[in-house]
Amino acid sequence: MITKKEKAMKRMPVILDTDIGDDIDDTWALALLLKSPELDVKLVSTATGDTAYRAKIVARLLETAGRACVPIGVGVPGAGLESVPRQAEWVKDYPLDRYPGAVHAGGVRAIIETIMASPEPITLICIGPLSNIAEALRLEPRIAGRTRFAGMQGSVNWSISSNLALSLVPGACAEWNVVSDVEAARAVFAAPWLEASITPLDTCGRVVLDGARYRRLLGSNDPMLQAVLENYRLWAQTHGGNCNAESHSSVLFDCVAIHLAHTTAWLKMRRMGMRVDAEGFTREDDAARPFNVALEWDDYEAYADDL
Repeated sequence: MITKKEKAMKRMPVILDTDIGDDIDDTWALALLLKSPELDVKLVSTATGDTAYRAKIVARLLETAGRACVPIGVGVPGAGLESVPRQAEWVKDYPLDRYPGAVHAGGVRAIIETIMASPEPITLICIGPLSNIAEALRLEPRIAGRTRFAGMQGSVNWSISSNLALSLVPGACAEWNVVSDVEAARAVFAAPWLEASITPLDTCGRVVLDGARYRRLLGSNDPMLQAVLENYRLWAQTHGGNCNAESHSSVLFDCVAIHLAHTTAWLKMRRMGMRVDAEGFTREDDAARPFNVALEWDDYEAYADDL
């Protein structure tokens, strides 16, 4: 529920575009978004693959959180790399038409209409492949000039060897959210957004909760957090015993994009031209559209405490 304090606060209107239902970090990120009093969620859209399955997870989480007033947009299906529906068990008995709020079958059109109808700029938080956003730009290019982009995409100086635990390794890689739909990413990175910020693997690949921080979460009675942990346990079971959901989180990449949507606290940012090459690598290019890039942590411990 939204508190009186949150209603009195000037809140930033946001859209979340997510490929929830593959890696568990999207589920954590949606919960974080709903717990962020600075952010006013206008729409959650689902991206790539089985977007209806993803929308069911969003719907049940929103309903659990008491936020069924938030509209859902079912995005473009089918694009992207092959993925596994690791949270299907959690929504097997939850039909999408059970959701009390609005569900838009045309998620891309819902993104466009939400942006164009807003009296102030929207912040578009993208934590999945960018298929929906590229299609929205194709249909209505004017959305870029009314939107701030905040994304979890790319890799500059660091990559990862696993999403199950901390595994940063030197050197760039073709990051999942980019390489899953390279042409979409290229279009989105070149668009004339009001502002554009990303957290690449260099910073978001560092985020794992463990120890006392994680034990606090395990001991919480918050219904939404309990739903997140239930999903995490189901997700962990699909990894053959290689992920212990009782001792630590997996890598929470997408949570940093939620943070970046409203603050750069505890991050070292660098303004740099960024483009996507044909192989899905994000390359620094002075001739490319400038991005604010979270390249390093200034105080990771403070961020983790806040998270």
